[in-house]
Amino acid sequence: MSRRKTERLLNLVICLLATRRPLSAEQIRQAVPGYDPDNDEAFQRMFERDKNELREIGIPIEVHKDPWEDDPGYRISRESYELPEITLEPDEAAVIGLAAQVWQRASLAEAASGALLKLTAGGVHADLPESPLELRVDTRDPAFPALWEAVRDRRAVTFDYRSAGSESVLRRTVEPWGVVSRRGRWYLVGHDRDRGAPRVFRLSRITGAVSTLGRPGAFTVPEELDLRSMVGYQDLPTERVALVRVRKGTCLGLRHAAQAVRTGPEEWDEAEVTFADPERLAGWLASLGRNAVVVEPPDAREAVIRRLKGALQ
Repeated sequence: MSRRKTERLLNLVICLLATRRPLSAEQIRQAVPGYDPDNDEAFQRMFERDKNELREIGIPIEVHKDPWEDDPGYRISRESYELPEITLEPDEAAVIGLAAQVWQRASLAEAASGALLKLTAGGVHADLPESPLELRVDTRDPAFPALWEAVRDRRAVTFDYRSAGSESVLRRTVEPWGVVSRRGRWYLVGHDRDRGAPRVFRLSRITGAVSTLGRPGAFTVPEELDLRSMVGYQDLPTERVALVRVRKGTCLGLRHAAQAVRTGPEEWDEAEVTFADPERLAGWLASLGRNAVVVEPPDAREAVIRRLKGALQ
């Protein structure tokens, strides 16, 4: 959803909540920023879509028909809109606080912190005890946000996927059942429509954008599905060593993670970096820009080149 549309829907909700009497469509048009002031047909289409979307997410828009008026009026009743008082036991509040902390760097950070703020404002304390340990969920894979939303909405997706040990890229159409993390890597579990069977896909091997197909709720997730068990059966890749040239005085994180670092030609040092997934290694090294160059193996070098070319498009 675009920022402009989000702001318009939020302004519409605030307007309908704040009014003491039902407002006509024309009054809403004048009061809510974002609606076309000149094109009546465009406004009617947009207003109908907005009402339907708000109702789909559970916001009750009431329609009032006055016998003395030609047009109906609209408002949102606070009694129907507001949630009842939320009470949580200390252990339940701690779980919510822990979840918000875990997602702090992920794409869900804004939603998690927002939920925590609302609970705190309502008098629910979700603070965690002080600890030297800090949990994080690493979701650097670009495909994660779109796949997470598709799992939530039960919408089929399509994407380009590079199989292990192969340079060929195939188009996959999948009904996503869940996204699972295992040993620092993220996997999509779902029904592969092309193969007619369940499959597991590593997110780091998805290339390009993930597109959704069809309407929400298009499929049913199997009951008693054990996502972690399905991901656990996947063969773990063999670890290898990449030779990376690192510009002197840069890339301290890579140098620290390397098995060995030795002096290289001219302004370069050479680092030996252990990796299992070329695409994941490429995502890291490409972020270092001109300060890191993969010498070998060839598949890791090609993966970095693909990432850099993709960034230029």
